[in-house]
Amino acid sequence: MQSWVQRLLTTATTAALLLLAACCAASALDAFHVPSVQAQAHVTKINRFHKQLNGNDKVTLTFNVSANLESLFTWSTKQVFIFLTAEYENSKNSLNQVSLWDHIIPDKDKANLQVEVKSKYPLIDQGSSLRGKKVQLVLHWHVMPKAGVMIRDRMALSEFNLPDSYTS
Repeated sequence: MQSWVQRLLTTATTAALLLLAACCAASALDAFHVPSVQAQAHVTKINRFHKQLNGNDKVTLTFNVSANLESLFTWSTKQVFIFLTAEYENSKNSLNQVSLWDHIIPDKDKANLQVEVKSKYPLIDQGSSLRGKKVQLVLHWHVMPKAGVMIRDRMALSEFNLPDSYTS
């Protein structure tokens, strides 16, 4: 005959193993999920483009973002973190990535975005190489599950050219 402590430990161990199996099954099922994200982003205005006192170029933008991210949500998705980056090349680096805007989508009901926003973070280049530069807008997303591995992906959306001279 087992004591009540042994029975309690056996019950707790069984429950923990069942929970572990459920989490592994959730992660395995999410590995087969293939989302189909539809998104667009376009720069509507270059608000300000100037050289800072330290010599760095600084740009603030206004842009439209429309995205249907409902397919990223499964039954185990807790939230989705999205962010828009500007990517460009210069003589120092083959790839520069600067985050312009981010947003957290807590559930599937709020996963259809249609916003016009001013860049939350300015585009700052370490140097003065942004004039006349071609910049690509890229949407990144991180799907954060309730249990399992975080899924990351990205989608190139559009390109625009910065002016050849500074604006105020």
